[in-house]
Order: sequence, then structure tokens, then C-alpha cells
Amino acid sequence: MGVTMSTSARENTAPTLAALESIERRVLWLATSMIHHANRVRPNPSGIKVGGHQASSASMVSIMTSLWFGQLRPEDRVSVKPHASPVLHAINYLLGELDEHHLTTLREFGGLQSYPSRTKDPDPVDYSTGSVGIGATAPIWGAVSRRYVGSLSDAAGRGRQYSLVGDAELDEGAVWEAVLDQGVAGLGEVVWIVDLNRQSLDRVVPNIAAGKLERLFQAAGWQVITVRFGRLLENVLARPGGQALRRRILEMPNPEFQRLLRCSAAELRDRLPGSGERSASIAELIGGIDDELLLAAIRNLGGHDLDALREAYAQIDDDRPTAILAYTIKGYGLPLEGHPQNHSSLLTDVQYGELAVKLREDADAPWSRFDPSSAAGLVCADTARRLHREPVALAEPPAVPADFGRTPAGTATTQAALGRALLDLTRAAPEAARRVVSVSPDVSSSTNLAGWLNKVGVWSIEDRPDWFSDDAETTVHWREQPTGQHIELGIAEVNLVSLIGELGATWSRWGEPLFPIGVLYDPFVGRALEPWSYGIYAGGQSILVGTPSGVTLSYEGGAHQSITTPSIGLEQPGVVSYEPAFAIDVEWTLLASLARLGRPNGTSAYLRLSTKPVDQRLCAVPTDPAARERRRRQVVAGGYVLREAGPGADPGVGAAVTLVAMGALVPDALVAAERLEALGVPVDVVCVTSPGLLFDAVQARDGLADAPDWILGQLFPAARARPMVTVLDGHPHTLAFLAGINRVPARHLGVSHFGQVGGLEEVYRHHGIDVESIVSAALDVVR
Repeated sequence: MGVTMSTSARENTAPTLAALESIERRVLWLATSMIHHANRVRPNPSGIKVGGHQASSASMVSIMTSLWFGQLRPEDRVSVKPHASPVLHAINYLLGELDEHHLTTLREFGGLQSYPSRTKDPDPVDYSTGSVGIGATAPIWGAVSRRYVGSLSDAAGRGRQYSLVGDAELDEGAVWEAVLDQGVAGLGEVVWIVDLNRQSLDRVVPNIAAGKLERLFQAAGWQVITVRFGRLLENVLARPGGQALRRRILEMPNPEFQRLLRCSAAELRDRLPGSGERSASIAELIGGIDDELLLAAIRNLGGHDLDALREAYAQIDDDRPTAILAYTIKGYGLPLEGHPQNHSSLLTDVQYGELAVKLREDADAPWSRFDPSSAAGLVCADTARRLHREPVALAEPPAVPADFGRTPAGTATTQAALGRALLDLTRAAPEAARRVVSVSPDVSSSTNLAGWLNKVGVWSIEDRPDWFSDDAETTVHWREQPTGQHIELGIAEVNLVSLIGELGATWSRWGEPLFPIGVLYDPFVGRALEPWSYGIYAGGQSILVGTPSGVTLSYEGGAHQSITTPSIGLEQPGVVSYEPAFAIDVEWTLLASLARLGRPNGTSAYLRLSTKPVDQRLCAVPTDPAARERRRRQVVAGGYVLREAGPGADPGVGAAVTLVAMGALVPDALVAAERLEALGVPVDVVCVTSPGLLFDAVQARDGLADAPDWILGQLFPAARARPMVTVLDGHPHTLAFLAGINRVPARHLGVSHFGQVGGLEEVYRHHGIDVESIVSAALDVVR
């Protein structure tokens, strides 16, 4: 069972509690006023609702007041429920972290953000939230990241990782994927406080029950503390008949309880006893209570009692994660409290004026701070001093080499090249390699990371024995230790990308840069995209590797395939995407991607790799050092000319064509080029490594982006403008824009429908990306 809080026997010093209650009222007023000003006061020529969440903010006021002004330490970090962002801004304003003029800018361009943002808000925000469920789990991965940084230095120190979660947010599958991960049970610094107000956006949620949530968290190894009632209601429940009333309140459906909050005292006396065998004793109990006490007691829940919350914090067990389930009322203290559709409701001007009177505030001058000499003012000043953090000193990431100087030979896959490049990094740049942390969802061996894993070991909170270390047939050595550099998660892609997002934010949180690389099957990148995008938005810089990819999976195709992933890097902000064709391309693009991590204005990267064996001689890496470096720069910039038209070909003839290929289809484009040359069609073959960088270059050339555009002149010079055929193992629109560079006729081949299992030739033919289809498209476009 969870720990149930009772407050009837507690005694506190009145001045401290009174000061906290004054702050609580002021926080409610400021949060409500920010939203009111944005919607009712600030000019809005468009007439479109600005919005905000006065009810969702109100249910969090007591929790956040008690946390900030009585519990937090400077080393702690808090993820705030998205719709409670005005409460965070109100608290930061009272602590002197936010200037008054910002309070009138909620949801204004360049102003306070709709939801807490580490990178956009002007006041301190520990975790960006807004993607429901993703921000809630972020402190779990923040705790892992802090502990990992602890294996490198003591910069991260100690501290709890709090998450303020709405109960409806617990419907998100990402929440339970994170809670149930086997490594989370050892993270005692993780504390979740659940705002149990029983409402979602549209309704009172009928089946949210604290008992069910208690059992779920306990089954995952968490401590559970349930804060049900405040001291006023507890005092009533201590009277004769109180146990019957307690059971009645706890057992009634959520909608029924919510309806009681909208009742007059007379209606409450009629409804509250119910019709069961306990009704008579409940009626007798409430018959001895006056109307004012009855109305106050029924809404006196533990999540709005500062004393009850403080006692809950005192019981946190730092040896395991903790979930505090705090009973609250959505809209608490506002005219719209408890209404089933109050989620996006806004106070009217009349209601706002009445609230000002109730809270003893001035509606015409809403932004006052406390008198510094008052009890509340002294608490604010003391809290500001206590929570002060010195600016983080950003460490320069270790240098990453641009080229290992070797040229791969034989036949290899781009997937295997990833593991080889990581091992080469340990030898060529050990300081940079020490900052690499790889993460995978139970696919380390199948994505060719076994050699890297054997080299660097598996990260865990404590040393664990490898029971198969003496088994000669075991090729993957699972050495778990705090200095390991690979983190293995369960089969949960959301967890993986959430973790690499937080690992990629350590440079800004604690001044310790890491180079996180997450490896997963490319068909599942779409599943992971939202939390990865959230991590990038929040300032996390990481590398996501999708492998194996496309219908090139062949015999695993049909069910396992990726069609849209090539365009993800083209469209995802903050990401440079690469789809290398050769092992040397993997090496160069990986090193370039690592060099962009862990720094201001850094970027994440996405590498799409393949299991298709490729003859590495086809890459034709120049042997001259200067020419090799030129090729490397082109690979990193987005592409290179792999083959030019044969000797004697006239670049100006109308029958010439340019084949543009990417990734696994480059060898097939080269075969097609040879066949076309035999038919008398001169062919240039361009190998694209990054459609996203090439698109940026096109936009920059047209004055629509700030990016280098020199690569366009090297890949597609106007003097060699020819009809074009593009081909890739993915959706054809990914490369279709290239024909517009020189406005040439084009055909675009790719994968645009679900595939089939089968041999590679059969699968390619099915999708029209085989050599025959490339040759046919080229002949069509030039004739």
C-alpha cells in the first residue's frame, strides 16, 4: 500500500505557514493574471484565442509553492507540467529571476513560451515540456545522464530530479515505458509528483484511481506516497462518522466527486451521504457542520495543503524512485474550479475582478512583489539565495579527427563501418572516444556494435559480474560497470531517444559534453521521432543511427522497411542527416557529426545505414592527399561526383544524363551508367550523402537560408546541366528538388508503397529501383 498522509496531529509555526500561504495566493494570482492579460487585456487584432490554462495552473500552485519555497536545493532539477508554465514564471518572478515586463508577454512573439522551454524562455527552466508524456519522463533520463557524467568528473554533483505530472498525462505509453525500464528502479533521486485532479482536456476521467496508480508504481519498484486530504478535512473525518465519510469519498466515482464541487451547501448535504448503509452516519456528521466549513472541507484535498505536502517530502526514500500522488482540484481557488470543461476556460473580466477582491489583490496593478520586509518577502529572498546557481562553465569538447587516413578495401556494409569507425576513434583520439556513449534497444549485436561494446564495456550504476566471461562461445562480453560506455535499454525506442536527448544536454546542464549515439532499426525511427525532436528542441545534441534501412532489407522486408526516413533529416530542425554509400563515407560523416556535438549552436545528426555488401573499390577514393581532402569535404557537405561521362563524351550533347543516387542504390546507379554509356548516352553519376544539406544550399543560393552553397557548383555545375534521374531506397520526393537547381527534365525513382519479402533483385524490381528501371528512366528523360 502507499503511504497515506494524515495532517490532524501536525503543528507548525504560524508565521512560516502564514508566509507560505501568502506566497501561494500571490502565485495563483500572478499565474492567473498572466493568462488573463494575454487574452483579455493585450491587443489582439487577429481575434484568434491566445489561450492558456488557468485551471491547470491553479491545481499546481500549492504543490509548486511548497516545492520551491520549502524543499528544492540548487542542485535539484524540476520538469514542470506543460500547462503549469505560468506558475513557474510567477515563482521565478517572485524570486527575482524574471523582470516584470515579461509577465505581459505570455504567448507573445519573443515572450514567455506557451510551455516551459530551456532554450526560449527568459527565466530558468530545467526541462522543456510540451510534448505530453515526454517531458514527464525527462528527469529519469536526466538522472541517468547525471550519473554517467559522474563517471567522468564531479561537475554534476548530486541532486533530485523532480517531475510534476498531470494525472491524465499518465495515459501516455512513453510514461510507462520509462517507469518500467529495469534500470530505473535504482534511481533514488527521481521524484514524481502527480497532480491527481481527475480531469483531462474534455472531461472528468472516470477510471483514474489512486489505488491503481499506487499498484502500478509499486510493481515497478517505486516508493509511493499518497497525499489525500488536508488538515481541515482530516479534522472533520476525525469526528464520529468520519470513517464512513472517508470511505464514501474514496469510493465514489470521479465524476460524482467533481459534481460535489459545483454544489451549494444545501445540495451537498443532500448528495454527500449517498444511499448506502453509511448514509445515516454521514448525514449526522455533516449535519453538525456549518455551511462554510462543509464547503471548505469537501475541497480541502492534500495537494492543496502545504503542511501535508511538506510531510510527504520528508518521507522520500532516496534509495528508490518516488511517486507522490497528490489529490487536487483542477481550477482550485478560481470560479471555474471542478467544472468538467474548465481545461481551456478563461475567467471573464467580472470573475477576474472578483478574484482580485478574494485574494486581496489589485486588478489594475496586478504585478506587485512582496514588501521585502514582510514575512513573505523574507521567505522569497531567502529562497532566492538558497536556490541561486552559478553560471555553468562550458568545457570545450575534445577534438575529433576529421579523417583516420585509411582507405577501406574489400567488400563491406555501411552498418559494419559504424562499429569499425568507433573502434578506430578509441585509438586515434582516446579523449574524444571517452566522451562517446552508445545506446541501443537490445540490438547491439545485430547492428554490429559488438566490437565497440567489448572494448568499452556496458554502463551500469554498480559493478555486476559477467557470468559468461569464461564461456569460449560467447562473443559479446557483457561487462557492466560505472565506467562502461554503452547503455542497453529494453525494446523501447522512445526511451532510447529520450535518453540520448538528455545525454546530449549535459554540456549545457553541467558543462560536461558527451557524444551520445543511439542505434536502432531504421524502420522504427518514425516511432522515436517525436521524443527525439523534443530532445533537440530542449537543447540535446545527439546522433541517431538507423540501421538496417529501406527495402534493401530484402528477406526481412514487407514488415520491416523504412520509406519516409530519408526525408526526416531533410525536414527535422536541428539535424544534419547523412545516408552514406561507402565505408569511408560513414567514417567521414560520423566524425563530422561528432565534431558538431556538445557546444553552443551544435547540431544533432541522423545516419541511415545499410546491410547491403558493397565493393569499396567503387568509391574510388583519391590517393593524392589534397584530392582526398577535397572528397572528404564534399562528402560532409552533401555529396560528390563519383563518375563523369567517359572520354570523348560531349558535355553539351542533348542525349547526356546525370544519375543521382544515394546510399545502397549507388552501386546500381554505377552499373546503369555503364550500360547507358554502351548505348551511347554519356552519364555523370553523383553520389548524394545528405539531401538536407543540399536543400539548405539551394535555399541559401536563393537567399532563403544562411548556409554554404559552394557544393552545388561542384555537384551540378550549370555547364553540365543535363536531364536527371534520381534514385534511392526511400521515398522519391527526397531527391526530387535537385532537378530544380538547373531546371532540367527529370525522373525520380524510389519506394512509395509497402514492400514484399524476397531476393534483392526481386524487391528492387517490384519497386522500380533496379538497374533496368534506372536505365529505362534515363532513356525516357533524354529522348
